[in-house]
Amino acid sequence: MTTLKLLMNEMDSNDLRPNRLDMGTDNSIDRNKQKKIRILVSGASGFIGRRLVRRLLVSPSTTNWSIRCMTRKAQSLSSYFQNDGDNLEFVQADVQNYPELVKALTGVDIAFYLIHSMEGSSKEWKKFAERDRVAAENFAQAVNEAGVSRVIYLGGLTYAPEQELSNHMQSRKQVGEILKKSNAAVTIFRAAVILGQGGGSFQMLQYLVERLPLMVCPKWVLTKCQPIGVDDVVEYLVRSIETNDTKSKTFDIGGPEILSYLDMMRRYSNTLKKSIKIVIIPFLTPRLSSYWVDLITPVKASLARPLIDSLRHEAIVKDNSIGEIIPLRLKNFENSIKIARSEQTENERIIQKERTSSCLNKRILFASTIAMAIVGFTYYFLDARIEIFQPIWVALAGLWYFGIAFSIFFIHKGARLGSIIAGIIGWITLTFWLLDNFYLIFETSVLASPPGYVMTIRNCIGAAIASLVIASSHNLFHKIRVHCI
Repeated sequence: MTTLKLLMNEMDSNDLRPNRLDMGTDNSIDRNKQKKIRILVSGASGFIGRRLVRRLLVSPSTTNWSIRCMTRKAQSLSSYFQNDGDNLEFVQADVQNYPELVKALTGVDIAFYLIHSMEGSSKEWKKFAERDRVAAENFAQAVNEAGVSRVIYLGGLTYAPEQELSNHMQSRKQVGEILKKSNAAVTIFRAAVILGQGGGSFQMLQYLVERLPLMVCPKWVLTKCQPIGVDDVVEYLVRSIETNDTKSKTFDIGGPEILSYLDMMRRYSNTLKKSIKIVIIPFLTPRLSSYWVDLITPVKASLARPLIDSLRHEAIVKDNSIGEIIPLRLKNFENSIKIARSEQTENERIIQKERTSSCLNKRILFASTIAMAIVGFTYYFLDARIEIFQPIWVALAGLWYFGIAFSIFFIHKGARLGSIIAGIIGWITLTFWLLDNFYLIFETSVLASPPGYVMTIRNCIGAAIASLVIASSHNLFHKIRVHCI
């Protein structure tokens, strides 16, 4: 509390700063009362931002704080925090828009910078890097203009040489260096893999383990890191503003255990009482790995690729000085996973409501794929043609049924790979059955001898079902995504 009093005294001596932002409420200050410290959380709708705001609101010091949430869509965020009292205000601003940013930062004493774009495509990297650079420069300049005294930034942890850093980590490091050039006292936290519902790293881990009995993994799964629970990260951020000892310093933060991604997969599967088999293939590139993650999990390839690329280098805490300044009892891996799995945020409930059409398409695809397999099986007791029992046709039929079973498995697991396989098989099946009825139009057979009347009708029914498989697989492929926020 001593620090808070010092900050309030400092604020009282800086009344010449720009006028405070009019947020539509009465912000006039009684000079006979102490002025509240105004804290801005940029990226307040994000994975860390939402949790940070919640934690600030329940802090013992919150009576001395006024919390301002900055996001590009303030209306949606205000509805999320609609029952959290008058100590919270919202402002709509984009870090790429400097006038908006200055307005949002006006009157702010402490600002959290939690903004970071991620695009995995190599073609998009220059744009991605440029967006992050411009955003950080705008923020640093706006901080100076608004007279913000402190900035707290959450970056990524690595000690890899500069030339070996991934694009993702290079950007995070660059943002921190730009912010430190501002006039504010900048605190930088460098975090290892963060475990929490909604985080990209956790979602990759969760869905890969939960959906697959067998995983083919690249060698990056052997890289060591110190995974840390998102609640512990937020605790560091909140408590850092309560002490001057964190001003203008950089800290490493990580959990109590050093684990590889492979260790995390196995320990996560143990919490589920599930047995998984993992095969490591050294030649799998980050690009190929990201596509695999994209097809199996809700994490987009554009997000997965920079995350995977960053896992090439160890993320281990070498400077634990933050433990002396802010002593925390850090959660172990199992406890962090338990909290993450049980966590049901308002955002996730909204997503589930918005995915009604996705669930309907999943049911249609599941049922139509099974129906297609049943119709195909009728060949063996309705079709009188000897050709279908030749080894080549039996072998192709075996591959066809294997593909259908494979697709049904992944459709059931909610993976986009199931939609792709079902769609491909649907097109092959539709083509085959239409060609089998080729004689109806051109009076000649293409695949075998002309089918009988019953088989002709069966081909027409099968073609209709295959068309339904194609349509539903296409729709589901685009709707199955759960976005990481």
